[in-house]
Amino acid sequence: MPRETMRRQASDNEYLHPDFHGALSVGIEYLHEKYGEQAVRQYLWQFARTFYAPLTEALNTRGLAALAEHFRTVYALEGGAARFSLSEDELRIEVDACPAVKHMRQQGYPVARLYRATTETVNRAICHETPFAAELVEYDELTGRGIQRFFRRTTEGEFP
Repeated sequence: MPRETMRRQASDNEYLHPDFHGALSVGIEYLHEKYGEQAVRQYLWQFARTFYAPLTEALNTRGLAALAEHFRTVYALEGGAARFSLSEDELRIEVDACPAVKHMRQQGYPVARLYRATTETVNRAICHETPFAAELVEYDELTGRGIQRFFRRTTEGEFP
């Protein structure tokens, strides 16, 4: 019988990685328990500064429109409902329920006590060394519902 070879690429598959969030949550909880809150935030900061470097560059060159485009894509891919309000100086994203938190809860995975830092710290890291800053205005630990705000800085040299 002749052997058949199937060739596939990641791009052939529908984008879906919800279990990544469960693994990340377990890792965050481990870091928190063993090394403390600062270790979690430092890890997320270092990761985000590297992984999202192109997004930070786009934020510097294109402004908040680059962030709005990024987050619209992310929420569309992950099946999250979010409303965007964009001006030259501010981007607000209102999320009905975080798709990652929703998936973890549905699967019975534990959600790390500091899971909110995946939004809080990562957004601040993306904005570091740009004219913009980020804040998590509201966050519901149970659902991940929240309001993210990105805004033009009024002072230089904000401490990360």
